[in-house]
Amino acid sequence: MAGIHITDIEAAINHWRARQPSPDGVTLGPELRALAEVYALMVYYRTDEADEHTMPRAAWAAWKAWYDTTPDTPCIAICSTNQGDAICKGCGRTHDEVTHWPAMTPGEKRAVWRRITLEASAWRFNVYAERAVEQQGNTAPSGRTHPDP
Repeated sequence: MAGIHITDIEAAINHWRARQPSPDGVTLGPELRALAEVYALMVYYRTDEADEHTMPRAAWAAWKAWYDTTPDTPCIAICSTNQGDAICKGCGRTHDEVTHWPAMTPGEKRAVWRRITLEASAWRFNVYAERAVEQQGNTAPSGRTHPDP
């Protein structure tokens, strides 16, 4: 069973809340309604995953629309599995995950993303993430980098 974690359902709900806000604070659009039903059932049954293959069609479509806005792969183009590492130092995926990535379902890909994000040991979560933050901090609103001449 490929499970969609409750945090992904929450992210999809927030995506649709921002995209189609309620006109009166009560009414939900169809995507939000479909996702809210799945979310409510997950909370009621105290489960943190929904089966991607048995989700109601409308909820799956709304979740998939959010999923399509996320990066497909955690790859940062530094693949150490090619040098024989069991786990890639760059992205944190196993050799099998890297190899089978194109054939994986969206739920399977999100499960890998969740695992590598929780582990946060790959370079994408430390060395390169720190550089990205530093770069953002050095960029002036005009697009020029500091210090000014």
